[in-house]
Amino acid sequence: MDTPRERVLKTLRHEHPGRFPKEMGFTPAAFEKFKSHTGSEDPASYFGMEVRHIGAARTSEVADFSGYYADEDLPEGTTIDDYGTARVPAGFYHFWGLRFPAKCFSSLAQYEGYPWPTFAAPADAENTVQACHDAGLAVGGFAGHIWETAWQVRGMNELMMDFLEREDMAAYLLDRIADQVAGVAQGLARAGVDVLQLGDDVGMQDRLMMSPGMWREWLFPRLKRAIDAARAVNPGLHVWYHTDGDVRSIIPGLMEAGVDVLNPIQPECMDPAELRAEYGDSLAFWGCVGTQTTLPFGSPEDVKRTVHHLIETVGASGGLFIAPTHVVEPDVPWPNIAAFFEAIEEASA
Repeated sequence: MDTPRERVLKTLRHEHPGRFPKEMGFTPAAFEKFKSHTGSEDPASYFGMEVRHIGAARTSEVADFSGYYADEDLPEGTTIDDYGTARVPAGFYHFWGLRFPAKCFSSLAQYEGYPWPTFAAPADAENTVQACHDAGLAVGGFAGHIWETAWQVRGMNELMMDFLEREDMAAYLLDRIADQVAGVAQGLARAGVDVLQLGDDVGMQDRLMMSPGMWREWLFPRLKRAIDAARAVNPGLHVWYHTDGDVRSIIPGLMEAGVDVLNPIQPECMDPAELRAEYGDSLAFWGCVGTQTTLPFGSPEDVKRTVHHLIETVGASGGLFIAPTHVVEPDVPWPNIAAFFEAIEEASA
């Protein structure tokens, strides 16, 4: 019988895995629901998920970004991340507001003097990957965001305007982050991960956040840089890319950059079966079960029907890793969570 890792690799090679690999992430409130219903604190083991994940490790000292918020009254509970973005409590579950440290920058010199963090693959990444492989599990290695990190440092409106009016500043910011992501990606490839994971939400519900031409000019070459760095180490590495929304206009560009696994394929925005028909064995799909519709608002029977339909259509000849299109929010009933996994087991029987 195939190991979980072998089933994942078969799926991503567009071979029928027999038993479909699956995954589900939980928000804090949903995780409490999981614990109360199962008595477990380990969803991955409890549900037999096939993939474990590692990411980047900061290699620089924690910087003091307080000077960048001297004129702002940050509320109690605010945290500041590695890149200096302030995360302000929003008073609604796990969500937060953002404040941008470089929002008022007006010169390249301000970026050059910024206390940039540095990252690398974890020092024990190779041992961690090997331990997972010994246990029959696949490993995904997340190398980071480029666009999302950049706009969370600068502010989305400001960065968009920089694309048009301050190109040197936009290029410096994106390159600085892309170089970090490329270095981490290469380190994760050396550690032996099965799937390199990258991602930047560039889609809205019905279109891109920017024109396809702007995406091509500013984001495509930096994404390709990160993928090329990893594939220089392992040419056969699978590359997973996350973006929410309707991104049909750039799927060929993502594939040209080296992406061969697309996540999450929101069915409210794009039809997974249509994409499967269009891209055949060139692109695998990871996700496809809607968290805006089916999981929170459907019945357990609706969830099962959706999973079975995806397996019969999108996954008919492999290429489907079944997952919700986002982490499970508090509005998803427990019976629907259980039905998701039951449906996969039923289809694999």
